[in-house]
Amino acid sequence: MTVSHTAEIAGLYRYPIKGLTPESLRRAPLRTGQTLPADRRYAIENGPSGFDPERPEWKPKIQFLMLARNERLAELDSRFDDATNVLTIRRDGQTVASGDLETAAGRAAIERYFAENFQPELKGPPKVLSGRDHSFSDVARKVVSIINLGSVRAIETMLGGTAVNPLRFRANLYVKGWPAWSELDLVGQTLAIGQARLKVVKRIVRCPATNVDPVTAKRDLEIPPTLSRNLGHMDCGIYAEVIEGGDIGVGDAVAVEEPKLV
Repeated sequence: MTVSHTAEIAGLYRYPIKGLTPESLRRAPLRTGQTLPADRRYAIENGPSGFDPERPEWKPKIQFLMLARNERLAELDSRFDDATNVLTIRRDGQTVASGDLETAAGRAAIERYFAENFQPELKGPPKVLSGRDHSFSDVARKVVSIINLGSVRAIETMLGGTAVNPLRFRANLYVKGWPAWSELDLVGQTLAIGQARLKVVKRIVRCPATNVDPVTAKRDLEIPPTLSRNLGHMDCGIYAEVIEGGDIGVGDAVAVEEPKLV
């Protein structure tokens, strides 16, 4: 399948706390070998995981509160402030918890809220985890996730015209201009966005988190099974590693670099 060599960024998001609210960005710096700034910087441990903040290592997402199993997280509206490290959580327009995630007291305030309100889902005391520049990604590498909006539209067709909010896929970059599913053929290729270069390393296998409406918090669709029935796989989106840094933003062109001739 041929990919249009130029598309553009239609949306740019980060997720400072794994499983909580997406935060829309206009522009963001990319650094070699890193995620978007503060993306998945924190996670909420659901029962003892063995995570050591002094020696952070990747852990599977089942160790944390996550939308795949804990859809009520989508009822919360959270915001993280980079300058103060304060996470504020609102529900139904009211502030229900707030705390500096870099202090013991601030983490305790957030943990107390989840301990009191997420008891049925908890396997142990909830704990806010961080590990300096560690990323609590679903994969054991620092990546930028990319969704092709053309593929989201194709899923809507598979579902008989049902609208699909692209934020179900919790991507960093939402790209428009590519034909549906053409992104899946980009593994191994390099994307150019301004001065930044990203090497596509992996297709994203979708999990039940995509079944949860990010606005209503209802588990109302069956996206992975729909993909499987129609395509024979459950892939939608790609992971890319930053190999050259640079600022990126909404409206920026995304080009697939031609391989250099030797």
